[in-house]
Amino acid sequence: MAKDQLGVLNALDVAKTQWFHFTAIVIAGMGFFTDAYDLFCISLVTKLLGRIYYQQHGSADPGSLPSNVSAAVNGVAFCGTLSGQLFFGWLGDKLGRKRVYGMVLMVMVLCSIASGLSFGKQPKAVISTLCFFRFWLGFGIGGDYPLSATIMSEYANKKTRGAFIAAVFAMQGFGILAGGIFSIIVSSVFKELYPAPSYAADPAASIVPQADYAWRIILMFGAIPALLTYYWRAKMPETARYTALVAKNAKRAAADMSKVLQVEVEAEPEKIEERSQQGRNDFGLFSKAFLSRHGLHLLGTTSTWFLLDIAFYSQNLFQKDIFSAIGWIPKANTMSAMEEVFRISRAQTLIALCSTVPGYWFTVAFIDRIGRFTIQLMGFFFMTVFMFALAIPYHHWTLKANRVGFVVMYSLTFFFSNFGPNATTFVVPAEIFPARLRSTCHGISAAAGKAGAMVGAFGFQYAEKGIGVKNTLLILGVVNFLGLLFTFLVPESKGKSLEEMSGEGDEETGTATQSSQQA
Repeated sequence: MAKDQLGVLNALDVAKTQWFHFTAIVIAGMGFFTDAYDLFCISLVTKLLGRIYYQQHGSADPGSLPSNVSAAVNGVAFCGTLSGQLFFGWLGDKLGRKRVYGMVLMVMVLCSIASGLSFGKQPKAVISTLCFFRFWLGFGIGGDYPLSATIMSEYANKKTRGAFIAAVFAMQGFGILAGGIFSIIVSSVFKELYPAPSYAADPAASIVPQADYAWRIILMFGAIPALLTYYWRAKMPETARYTALVAKNAKRAAADMSKVLQVEVEAEPEKIEERSQQGRNDFGLFSKAFLSRHGLHLLGTTSTWFLLDIAFYSQNLFQKDIFSAIGWIPKANTMSAMEEVFRISRAQTLIALCSTVPGYWFTVAFIDRIGRFTIQLMGFFFMTVFMFALAIPYHHWTLKANRVGFVVMYSLTFFFSNFGPNATTFVVPAEIFPARLRSTCHGISAAAGKAGAMVGAFGFQYAEKGIGVKNTLLILGVVNFLGLLFTFLVPESKGKSLEEMSGEGDEETGTATQSSQQA
């Protein structure tokens, strides 16, 4: 413990893992469950939207969304998410984590419901409405990133902090899995209630009128888990680190944490007053002091998240296209509309169950043992290897006898993205920056990630058609390798307190600043 560290912060750092920690993981994690469900469920219904609203009479193939419309539907939520990460990240440092947390959740609930509504029946009206509300849904989701990470990091003890933050993020895997399972259920029910022939047998009859309700139900379901956690978010106390270090209310921080930790915590208002008078760590985001202490760290967290999300979201949003290209999903004209939704959902659920979800929890298990840096470096390395292994002999994998092997290799890239940089890029920005800038810097890092997701969502759409799947996979392999190189800018925070990493705890001795720069 630094000689002038506040007792309430030290109490949090050394606290034993208790029920409150698990409650916080569930409350924050359900937000991420909803985030993942809402962001990824759209990829399950885009083929259905194409059949319903863009069918060409007399065509040999079912209708599909035009490239620009498909890119907009898949990518517009990321535009909102990027905006929300920057805005709510900044707001979380200005107004407090708790006050903004409930606001974010209500935006998500309302826009999830509104995403299933349409102002009119024409394709332009339906798609415009969908894109409008998915932008604002993304705006709310964006706020959940910096706030959930920051809240969990500021509540956790330093021994298991990485696992706690990673566990919140790991709920994203269950959200993706839930999206696939719910879509399977909905499509199965609609297939049973409203049987339809394949498109080749009868183009008109292959799309039952009721199919227009199916995609709306799938999108609107995302409001339910978010709504269930609103009450518990409202009851969470403000984090002691924000209350003490930013709001400078030592008595409130001590009282809140005494209830949470069920131990007596000394308020120590004189230390807060001393810090305020000395003006320690009062530099701003755009100051030379921030640039010298944390500039490279911020470059590291933003660049690695940006590069990761180009590859991660390209793979996730367009799994259905890749599976169709290698023949794992039958040709569209051999299926009815709801059969196609069922097949796509089943394929994505299998990938999530076998690789995505396990990868997240491997990170939870090992992050406080082998460290963030090692996991991120290892993840980018194997993602690069497997991506090149898929791309270079791509023709080999398209042969019918090798399709299972392709799916296995493809799954391994997901496994090592989640037991790797997809988790660590979320964890580290919540640990290495000062309390009054922590949410902002996490928001900036996450926004860089969503910029990468937009490159993946919009770029892959055109790259796949322009240069083919093989060349696109080669590009993604290069992107992963660049992520590996930029990882060397990110410090290791395993086993260190937040104040030790940010330099807030014992600055007059110079040790904190030195340790964070040497990490």
